[in-house]
Amino acid sequence: MNFDKELERKTAEAEACVRRYLPQEEGFSGRLAQAMNYAMLAGGKRLRPLFLQESYRMFGGTGNLAEPFMAALEMIHTHSLIHDDLPALDNDDYRRGRKAVHVVFGEATGILSGDALLNYAYEAALHGFDLTKETSRVVLALQILAAKSGLYGMLGGQSVDVDCGGKVLDGDTLISIYLNKTSALIEAAFMIGAVLAGADDEQIRAMEQAGRKIGLAFQIQDDILDVSGSLSNLGKPVHSDEKNQKSTYVTLYGMEEAAGQVKRLSGEAVEILKRMPGEKEFLLHLVRQLITRNK
Repeated sequence: MNFDKELERKTAEAEACVRRYLPQEEGFSGRLAQAMNYAMLAGGKRLRPLFLQESYRMFGGTGNLAEPFMAALEMIHTHSLIHDDLPALDNDDYRRGRKAVHVVFGEATGILSGDALLNYAYEAALHGFDLTKETSRVVLALQILAAKSGLYGMLGGQSVDVDCGGKVLDGDTLISIYLNKTSALIEAAFMIGAVLAGADDEQIRAMEQAGRKIGLAFQIQDDILDVSGSLSNLGKPVHSDEKNQKSTYVTLYGMEEAAGQVKRLSGEAVEILKRMPGEKEFLLHLVRQLITRNK
């Protein structure tokens, strides 16, 4: 397998899927839709839709049932980025290599476009009921999507992250924030793909654990890149954590320990995935790539 070509092809598939579910920029809410689409079409790795699609296929899923959830997950993720960049939170002016939504459309529309994307995600995911007779799978997938993105998932993690701004955190608190703010949506991607394909409870829980480890590795690598990366590579300001006086894995444990954790967590996730049925060569390559990514 030529991984780079496969990654390009599958990312293009995910991109096309996301675009199919975007709102039309017309009518009385056309400007709000424009702001939503500005954020959604700014690029990005589309990792969460990719993880969901590969999990779905690994467990034997066929057809397009995964697609509404792929789009929904990316909408929820993008909503969180819009709100992260707001002056009241990280106060960043750039995202994915261009000006943040609140800079282009104003702070009020920035807030509303994030809200609208979060709601529109569920409108997209509900299309899953039109694509299968196995409606119980869609119900469970919706439950996972809501739980992992809500009070006891991503949004809860973001709130604690904001509350702890400027404070020196202990390692347990930091990891708790990461597990919710970052890992939760990646867990959702792996779990929802498995659920929609008909995986059993034990397999779904294993996929949750794999997603948890990958999410932690991804966030710690983000901490590393915030110190060692560049605006041109990352598409967002570097040293943002330092500017906002945030504790990170790097500030607590140093670069060497952080890099070691990324490698360990990614390796453990790979071992879990290896025990799952189905074709997974591309997915394993994708997880391993997290160790060495520079953006």
